[in-house]
Amino acid sequence: MLYQDVIIAGFGGQGVMLIGNLLAYAGMNQGLSVTYIPVYGPEMRGGTANCTVVVSEDEIGSPIIRTPMSLVLMNRPSLDKFQPRMADGGISIVNSSLIEPELAETERIKSIFVPCNETADKLGNTRMANMVAIGAYVQATGVMPVQAVKDALTNVISPRYAKLIPANGNAIDAGAEIAAKAMA
Repeated sequence: MLYQDVIIAGFGGQGVMLIGNLLAYAGMNQGLSVTYIPVYGPEMRGGTANCTVVVSEDEIGSPIIRTPMSLVLMNRPSLDKFQPRMADGGISIVNSSLIEPELAETERIKSIFVPCNETADKLGNTRMANMVAIGAYVQATGVMPVQAVKDALTNVISPRYAKLIPANGNAIDAGAEIAAKAMA
């Protein structure tokens, strides 16, 4: 029985809501039940932002996640806020570009360190760090095929920016590859 929940967190402007929305669409396109709840801090860009996504083969009883099974952490304040709440044995994707790995290491969860910003830079656009992170998350959790997330890019990227879809797909693949190596 598939059930996976995640809190995706970072600064406003890091694309946290976009990848949460992307994951939700990918789940719906796979015929799964999905909830998505965005949470913004008082400021949009630069303030805190997080969202919760639940993906399940069954109906979802509540979209509220008190003890997340998984996290995608894009910055240090998000690590400080959400990692203590995480379920034992969970998987945490940690943006090691902005979070020192030694701060995120703990024996009760599996942390996968992904240099999201550097990887996105190498691909040509730092703003794709979020796509690197979601690729790593999907690969590490096995919540759905990575290709399903890439296919859902058309659901969240406006047709006028369609030319960006291949680059974002490459960023998703890059994150998945980093996670696959870390899990091996």
